[in-house]
Amino acid sequence: MTTKTDAARDADDADVGAAGSQLSTAPQEEVSFPSLGPIGWARWFWRQLTSMRVALILLFLLSLGAIPGSLVPQTSIDPTKVEQFRSDHTTLAPIYDKLGLFHVYSSVWFSAIYLLLFISLIGCIVPRTWQFVGQLRSRPPGAPRRLTRLPAYTTWRTDRAPEEVLGAARRMLKKRRFRAHTVGDAVAAEKGYLREAGNLVFHISLIVILVAVAVGSLWKSEGGKLVVEGDGFANSLTQYDNFKSGAFYDTDDLEPFGFSLKSFDASYERTGPQKGTPREFRANISYFRGADGQEHQGKIEVNHPLEIADSKIFLLSHGYAPVVEVTDGRGKKVYSGAVPFLPQDMQNYTSTGVVKVPNALTQDGKRNQLGFSGFFVPTYGGKGSGSMFSTFPALDNPRLTLTAYHGDLGVDSGLPQSVYQLEKKNLKQYKQDGRAVAQMMQPGETMKLPGGDGSIKFVGVKQWATFQVSHQPGNGLALIGAIAVLLGLAGSLFIQRRRVWVRAVRGADGVTVVELAGLGRSESARLPEELADLAEALGPDAPQAAETAVPDRDAPQATEVAAPDPDAPQAPETAAVPAPAPPQAAEAAADPDPAPSAAPKNPTPTGPENAAKPTDSADDPADPSEGARA
Repeated sequence: MTTKTDAARDADDADVGAAGSQLSTAPQEEVSFPSLGPIGWARWFWRQLTSMRVALILLFLLSLGAIPGSLVPQTSIDPTKVEQFRSDHTTLAPIYDKLGLFHVYSSVWFSAIYLLLFISLIGCIVPRTWQFVGQLRSRPPGAPRRLTRLPAYTTWRTDRAPEEVLGAARRMLKKRRFRAHTVGDAVAAEKGYLREAGNLVFHISLIVILVAVAVGSLWKSEGGKLVVEGDGFANSLTQYDNFKSGAFYDTDDLEPFGFSLKSFDASYERTGPQKGTPREFRANISYFRGADGQEHQGKIEVNHPLEIADSKIFLLSHGYAPVVEVTDGRGKKVYSGAVPFLPQDMQNYTSTGVVKVPNALTQDGKRNQLGFSGFFVPTYGGKGSGSMFSTFPALDNPRLTLTAYHGDLGVDSGLPQSVYQLEKKNLKQYKQDGRAVAQMMQPGETMKLPGGDGSIKFVGVKQWATFQVSHQPGNGLALIGAIAVLLGLAGSLFIQRRRVWVRAVRGADGVTVVELAGLGRSESARLPEELADLAEALGPDAPQAAETAVPDRDAPQATEVAAPDPDAPQAPETAAVPAPAPPQAAEAAADPDPAPSAAPKNPTPTGPENAAKPTDSADDPADPSEGARA
């Protein structure tokens, strides 16, 4: 038995490795990636963030992120619904809390998308703006050497001098709002700069809308108030039933104004399939502005708010408030007023509410707080109808049903409680002959309490309305941005940027050869039509030579621009109209590169082979690729 040393084992492993390497034919590649470094990674991230692709992705994510804000109750809008959702969905509520779905628009993830979109748009717009300014200051490039290779082309011969033709072409193009100048033997013109301007306006308007949303969110204030007929409201924090404001809003900046609800007009459809449908909701108010402001009369209707100072007052809803009088055991009137009842049936206004009387006493002077809970119906169906619910929303046959309680209302505990609910924990229900004391009353009727503890009288009915006082400083800015977005989008879609060149050179026979060609930034079927129109407009100043004139015509006309060939290749970096078959001299059709001094004969259309190459040779400084970048 032999024992191998470590050196022998290493040698064996080396041999096995060499032999095993022959079993695989896979190439062994060592790929090394260059290290970008912090600055390189920062540049790469900035280029990705400011690309249009990322901006569209962020805009799409922002739209998706806004969906939960309309489906899930929001704390900033209705805290009561949020608490109700928490109690009804004990499993989902903690998950929604962690995801911030109860305050979507102020959550971290929504704010991150919002800020990244803001930065991305700015990063897209700034360099494009400087580039556009540079284009406005520059002149259109000179004409390519071979105009026949452009998508739209026409030519003819004239007896006018080249200088006269170029001068007339320049004047004609400027009259049609082209930017035109003479370069060598041709006039270069360009039109449609507002296309890029519309594109910039569109993106800048998106930033304006984002800024308006941010301003409206940070400096807004919004509050609600229920007002009964005859009562009023003053714009102070203690007067609101609920109030919320933005992070930067100062409650000391509340504008001094107020209003009173004089009356409320409501009408409903009384017949037909739409019976009970509201036809008119109008709150008649008197309002003032400033500490010593003069009183004015006004009205507020649905979708027609009243604007006071920098705030708008919206009419949200309305209902009924039964007027009651409560007398305690000593015969003293301890409560008198209208009590708002909240509708449970928004179609016919079956409403519920409570009456709380904390300062009532018994006959012997002992404290005896009274509470009443009940239903109110504006139109009672009558006995035998089988229902206590209202049958019509108007005050046709009002009824008030109350159930009486006494004891401790809990109003002295220091804990907040709703004015529309009765805490029955420390209350006892009045009973007489073993039955609960409850009574349905018409206006003017009274319900007496057992044991001489007092009575409650149904006096009449008033109406109430809820108003929302809203201060949104960013609304005007958002409206301007939205209008600018539509204008910019229309400009970028319907305005076509294009370049036109007119060349005029004298041929060997002394006759001037006129060439007219055009190139558009994007595909447009109107480019050949526009070029034909330009050729026709130039015709009187550059009429065709006598030998090429059309028979039986007094005035020679410019030849028509041929329709584009859909199979012909296009100029690079553009979606230009496919190259047409340009009319030119027969010799030019045979020679793909005619000399400018050649004297073309009768113009005839050429085949699409002349448009096979969209650019000239590299040594030509004014090649069509410059026009392709228009």
